[in-house]
Amino acid sequence: MNNMIKTVDLHTHSTFSDGTFSPAELVKKAVEKNLAAFALTDHDAVGGIESAITAIKEQNASVLFVPGTELSVGYKDGDIHIVGLFIDYKNPAFTKISDLLVSRRVDRNKEMVAKFNNASINMTYEELQEGNPDTVITRAHFARWLIKHGIVKNAAEAFDKYLDTHCPFYVPRKYITPEEGIELILESGGVPILAHPLHYKLEEKELETLIVRLKAAGLKGMEAKYSNHTAQDETYARKLCNKYELLPSGGSDFHGSNKPAIDMGTGRGTLSVPFEYLVNIAKAAKPSEFTKKVLDYAENA
Repeated sequence: MNNMIKTVDLHTHSTFSDGTFSPAELVKKAVEKNLAAFALTDHDAVGGIESAITAIKEQNASVLFVPGTELSVGYKDGDIHIVGLFIDYKNPAFTKISDLLVSRRVDRNKEMVAKFNNASINMTYEELQEGNPDTVITRAHFARWLIKHGIVKNAAEAFDKYLDTHCPFYVPRKYITPEEGIELILESGGVPILAHPLHYKLEEKELETLIVRLKAAGLKGMEAKYSNHTAQDETYARKLCNKYELLPSGGSDFHGSNKPAIDMGTGRGTLSVPFEYLVNIAKAAKPSEFTKKVLDYAENA
């Protein structure tokens, strides 16, 4: 099956969160990378999905599209991320929570802006948006502003001195619980997937305890393939998927110039997420025009 050897990218970000590519530019990039499909998974937001769908039509692009999001949910003193694929982004319950999460981000970010201004570092919220009023501001936007204004040399310095949890300018976020995030994705017909499981640097026992908790809440998949995974990491993640009967997923976590070493589709150069992953995820989602296109594509391959 020729098409089945094609690859996909099920974790990307646009200018509607902390990526530097617009949804239309992501569509063009996906075609250039010869991807069979890609998912748009902006942080706590779905504002870019319609733009991506429109761009596919306008560009007459052959790439398949997966509507998604990446929810930040509370875990201990921080957060973990749950990707939702094939979500009904117009579902009233989903949009209500998404709007709430975006509103909480805005409040938190404006509080951080005030802290900078109080320290005579004069920034505005509008400058962080960089001309895109629909973008969801993250700490990456703060880092970019600090670099642009010569206050720091790079993102690492920005986080170490100003933006990390130990810094006086940091304001903690209010999170929904993992169970609430998973339930929200399920209610919108989507497939909840634990993003980059090794990114949280949990001990093996704690990670498995977390997976058991999330699985009980309805988790259906986990990213086995990810840009920062070594071959050993991928083997371990696949082992966990098999052990807990989770669908393997994968993606680059492409952010454009905010993560310049990571390219769409290929990550750091070795990422290859098989189309088969997407087919199995589509089968686990509520049937929609998006799942139908994926399954038809697979059937006719």
